[in-house]
Amino acid sequence: MIYFWKNFSTLQDIWQQLITNIRQTQWPEWVSALAQVISVWYARKNNVLVYPTGIIGVLLAAYVYFFMVQPPLIAYGALNLYYFLMSLYGWYNWLKKKDNGQFTYPISWCTVSERLIGLFIFAASWVLIYLVLMNPGTPATPVMESLVSASAVTAMWWMAKRKIENWLAWIFSNLAAIPLNFSKGLIFFSLMYGLFLLMAWWGFQEWKQKFTTANGN
Repeated sequence: MIYFWKNFSTLQDIWQQLITNIRQTQWPEWVSALAQVISVWYARKNNVLVYPTGIIGVLLAAYVYFFMVQPPLIAYGALNLYYFLMSLYGWYNWLKKKDNGQFTYPISWCTVSERLIGLFIFAASWVLIYLVLMNPGTPATPVMESLVSASAVTAMWWMAKRKIENWLAWIFSNLAAIPLNFSKGLIFFSLMYGLFLLMAWWGFQEWKQKFTTANGN
Protein backbone atom coordinates (compact mmCIF):
# COMPACT_ATOMS: atom_id res chain seq x y z
CA MET A 1 0.00 0.00 0.00
CA ILE A 2 2.96 2.35 0.53
CA TYR A 3 3.80 2.02 -3.15
CA PHE A 4 0.22 2.96 -3.98
CA TRP A 5 0.08 6.13 -1.91
CA LYS A 6 3.60 7.52 -2.17
CA ASN A 7 2.88 9.54 -5.34
CA PHE A 8 -0.34 11.11 -3.98
CA SER A 9 -0.37 13.60 -1.11
CA THR A 10 -4.06 14.55 -1.23
CA LEU A 11 -7.38 13.24 -2.45
CA GLN A 12 -7.32 15.96 -5.09
CA ASP A 13 -4.10 14.47 -6.48
CA ILE A 14 -5.80 11.11 -6.77
CA TRP A 15 -8.83 12.67 -8.47
CA GLN A 16 -6.65 14.52 -10.98
CA GLN A 17 -4.79 11.29 -11.72
CA LEU A 18 -8.11 9.54 -12.38
CA ILE A 19 -9.21 12.25 -14.82
CA THR A 20 -5.86 12.19 -16.60
CA ASN A 21 -5.92 8.41 -16.92
CA ILE A 22 -9.47 8.40 -18.27
CA ARG A 23 -8.49 10.85 -20.99
CA GLN A 24 -5.44 8.75 -21.90
CA THR A 25 -7.23 5.41 -22.02
CA GLN A 26 -6.99 3.76 -25.43
CA TRP A 27 -9.41 1.36 -27.07
CA PRO A 28 -7.64 -1.96 -26.21
CA GLU A 29 -8.05 -1.20 -22.51
CA TRP A 30 -11.70 -0.20 -22.97
CA VAL A 31 -12.59 -3.33 -24.93
CA SER A 32 -10.57 -5.62 -22.67
CA ALA A 33 -12.22 -4.24 -19.55
CA LEU A 34 -15.71 -4.60 -21.04
CA ALA A 35 -15.07 -8.16 -22.27
CA GLN A 36 -13.69 -9.24 -18.90
CA VAL A 37 -16.60 -7.74 -16.99
CA ILE A 38 -19.01 -9.64 -19.26
CA SER A 39 -16.94 -12.78 -18.75
CA VAL A 40 -17.10 -12.54 -14.95
CA TRP A 41 -20.85 -11.98 -15.21
CA TYR A 42 -21.19 -15.23 -17.16
CA ALA A 43 -18.94 -17.00 -14.63
CA ARG A 44 -21.22 -15.92 -11.82
CA LYS A 45 -24.18 -17.36 -13.75
CA ASN A 46 -22.28 -20.62 -14.36
CA ASN A 47 -22.55 -20.01 -18.11
CA VAL A 48 -19.89 -21.41 -20.46
CA LEU A 49 -19.83 -18.08 -22.34
CA VAL A 50 -17.44 -17.01 -19.59
CA TYR A 51 -14.67 -18.47 -21.72
CA PRO A 52 -15.10 -16.98 -25.23
CA THR A 53 -15.75 -13.52 -23.79
CA GLY A 54 -12.86 -13.93 -21.40
CA ILE A 55 -10.48 -14.93 -24.18
CA ILE A 56 -11.13 -11.64 -25.98
CA GLY A 57 -10.49 -9.71 -22.78
CA VAL A 58 -7.30 -11.45 -21.69
CA LEU A 59 -5.62 -11.34 -25.10
CA LEU A 60 -6.21 -7.60 -25.29
CA ALA A 61 -5.05 -7.24 -21.69
CA ALA A 62 -1.83 -9.09 -22.52
CA TYR A 63 -1.23 -6.61 -25.34
CA VAL A 64 -1.80 -3.68 -22.99
CA TYR A 65 0.54 -5.01 -20.31
CA PHE A 66 3.31 -5.97 -22.74
CA PHE A 67 3.24 -3.06 -25.18
CA MET A 68 1.24 -0.13 -23.81
CA VAL A 69 2.48 0.11 -20.21
CA GLN A 70 5.86 1.70 -19.45
CA PRO A 71 7.60 -0.05 -17.85
CA PRO A 72 5.75 -3.18 -18.97
CA LEU A 73 4.06 -5.43 -16.43
CA ILE A 74 5.80 -8.59 -17.61
CA ALA A 75 4.33 -11.06 -15.13
CA TYR A 76 0.83 -9.66 -15.58
CA GLY A 77 1.11 -9.88 -19.35
CA ALA A 78 2.29 -13.48 -19.13
CA LEU A 79 -0.51 -14.18 -16.66
CA ASN A 80 -3.08 -13.18 -19.26
CA LEU A 81 -1.51 -15.60 -21.74
CA TYR A 82 -1.93 -18.25 -19.04
CA TYR A 83 -5.57 -17.15 -18.73
CA PHE A 84 -5.94 -17.75 -22.46
CA LEU A 85 -4.61 -21.32 -22.23
CA MET A 86 -6.64 -22.11 -19.11
CA SER A 87 -9.73 -20.63 -20.78
CA LEU A 88 -9.39 -23.20 -23.56
CA TYR A 89 -8.98 -25.96 -20.96
CA GLY A 90 -11.87 -24.70 -18.85
CA TRP A 91 -14.11 -24.30 -21.91
CA TYR A 92 -13.55 -27.97 -22.71
CA ASN A 93 -14.16 -29.04 -19.10
CA TRP A 94 -17.36 -27.05 -18.70
CA LEU A 95 -18.89 -28.66 -21.80
CA LYS A 96 -17.77 -32.19 -20.95
CA LYS A 97 -20.54 -34.56 -19.86
CA LYS A 98 -20.78 -38.10 -18.54
CA ASP A 99 -22.69 -40.91 -20.25
CA ASN A 100 -25.79 -40.07 -18.21
CA GLY A 101 -25.80 -36.50 -19.51
CA GLN A 102 -24.59 -34.94 -16.26
CA PHE A 103 -21.70 -32.48 -16.35
CA THR A 104 -18.34 -34.05 -15.57
CA TYR A 105 -17.45 -30.97 -13.55
CA PRO A 106 -20.50 -29.62 -11.70
CA ILE A 107 -20.20 -26.85 -9.12
CA SER A 108 -18.57 -28.32 -6.02
CA TRP A 109 -16.22 -27.61 -3.14
CA CYS A 110 -12.62 -28.71 -3.39
CA THR A 111 -11.63 -31.99 -1.82
CA VAL A 112 -8.80 -31.83 0.68
CA SER A 113 -6.31 -32.92 -1.97
CA GLU A 114 -7.62 -30.37 -4.50
CA ARG A 115 -7.35 -27.61 -1.94
CA LEU A 116 -3.79 -28.60 -1.09
CA ILE A 117 -2.87 -28.73 -4.77
CA GLY A 118 -4.30 -25.25 -5.22
CA LEU A 119 -2.30 -23.90 -2.30
CA PHE A 120 0.84 -25.55 -3.66
CA ILE A 121 0.22 -23.96 -7.08
CA PHE A 122 -0.17 -20.59 -5.35
CA ALA A 123 3.03 -20.90 -3.33
CA ALA A 124 5.11 -22.26 -6.21
CA SER A 125 3.81 -19.62 -8.63
CA TRP A 126 4.44 -16.81 -6.17
CA VAL A 127 8.06 -17.84 -5.60
CA LEU A 128 8.77 -18.50 -9.29
CA ILE A 129 7.25 -15.25 -10.54
CA TYR A 130 8.93 -13.24 -7.80
CA LEU A 131 12.34 -14.68 -8.66
CA VAL A 132 11.82 -13.94 -12.36
CA LEU A 133 10.83 -10.34 -11.65
CA MET A 134 13.81 -9.85 -9.34
CA ASN A 135 16.25 -10.37 -12.22
CA PRO A 136 18.40 -7.29 -12.93
CA GLY A 137 16.99 -5.14 -15.71
CA THR A 138 13.43 -6.38 -15.27
CA PRO A 139 11.22 -3.32 -14.66
CA ALA A 140 8.40 -4.43 -12.40
CA THR A 141 6.82 -4.32 -8.96
CA PRO A 142 7.79 -7.88 -7.98
CA VAL A 143 5.96 -8.31 -4.68
CA MET A 144 2.59 -7.06 -5.92
CA GLU A 145 2.82 -8.60 -9.39
CA SER A 146 3.79 -12.02 -8.06
CA LEU A 147 1.03 -11.89 -5.42
CA VAL A 148 -1.67 -10.99 -7.94
CA SER A 149 -0.39 -13.46 -10.49
CA ALA A 150 -0.03 -16.43 -8.15
CA SER A 151 -3.51 -16.07 -6.68
CA ALA A 152 -5.01 -15.66 -10.15
CA VAL A 153 -3.17 -18.76 -11.41
CA THR A 154 -4.78 -20.73 -8.59
CA ALA A 155 -8.20 -19.18 -9.18
CA MET A 156 -8.14 -20.06 -12.87
CA TRP A 157 -7.20 -23.67 -12.09
CA TRP A 158 -10.05 -24.10 -9.61
CA MET A 159 -12.46 -22.33 -11.94
CA ALA A 160 -11.70 -24.76 -14.77
CA LYS A 161 -12.85 -27.51 -12.39
CA ARG A 162 -15.92 -25.49 -11.27
CA LYS A 163 -14.66 -25.33 -7.68
CA ILE A 164 -16.37 -22.82 -5.40
CA GLU A 165 -13.02 -21.82 -3.89
CA ASN A 166 -12.06 -20.15 -7.17
CA TRP A 167 -14.07 -17.12 -6.06
CA LEU A 168 -12.07 -16.79 -2.84
CA ALA A 169 -8.83 -16.82 -4.82
CA TRP A 170 -10.24 -14.16 -7.19
CA ILE A 171 -11.23 -11.98 -4.24
CA PHE A 172 -7.68 -12.13 -2.91
CA SER A 173 -6.20 -11.44 -6.36
CA ASN A 174 -8.49 -8.49 -7.03
CA LEU A 175 -7.65 -6.88 -3.69
CA ALA A 176 -3.99 -6.79 -4.72
CA ALA A 177 -4.65 -5.90 -8.37
CA ILE A 178 -6.51 -2.65 -7.68
CA PRO A 179 -3.58 -0.60 -6.28
CA LEU A 180 -1.13 -2.25 -8.68
CA ASN A 181 -3.06 -1.17 -11.77
CA PHE A 182 -3.80 2.28 -10.40
CA SER A 183 -0.13 2.92 -9.69
CA LYS A 184 0.64 2.04 -13.33
CA GLY A 185 -1.93 4.53 -14.65
CA LEU A 186 -4.41 1.87 -15.82
CA ILE A 187 -7.50 3.55 -14.42
CA PHE A 188 -10.08 1.42 -16.19
CA PHE A 189 -8.32 -1.76 -15.19
CA SER A 190 -8.28 -0.46 -11.61
CA LEU A 191 -12.02 0.22 -11.73
CA MET A 192 -12.55 -3.12 -13.46
CA TYR A 193 -10.80 -5.00 -10.66
CA GLY A 194 -12.83 -3.08 -8.11
CA LEU A 195 -15.97 -4.29 -9.88
CA PHE A 196 -14.48 -7.79 -10.10
CA LEU A 197 -14.01 -7.76 -6.34
CA LEU A 198 -17.72 -7.15 -5.80
CA MET A 199 -18.71 -9.66 -8.47
CA ALA A 200 -16.37 -12.30 -7.04
CA TRP A 201 -18.06 -12.02 -3.66
CA TRP A 202 -21.44 -12.18 -5.40
CA GLY A 203 -20.32 -15.20 -7.41
CA PHE A 204 -19.06 -16.95 -4.28
CA GLN A 205 -22.42 -16.54 -2.58
CA GLU A 206 -24.36 -17.60 -5.68
CA TRP A 207 -22.27 -20.70 -6.34
CA LYS A 208 -22.66 -21.79 -2.72
CA GLN A 209 -26.42 -21.47 -3.13
CA LYS A 210 -26.40 -23.40 -6.41
CA PHE A 211 -24.38 -26.19 -4.79
CA THR A 212 -26.75 -26.36 -1.82
CA THR A 213 -29.81 -26.46 -4.09
CA ALA A 214 -28.32 -29.13 -6.39
CA ASN A 215 -27.42 -31.37 -3.48
CA GLY A 216 -30.69 -30.94 -1.62
CA ASN A 217 -29.12 -29.42 1.48
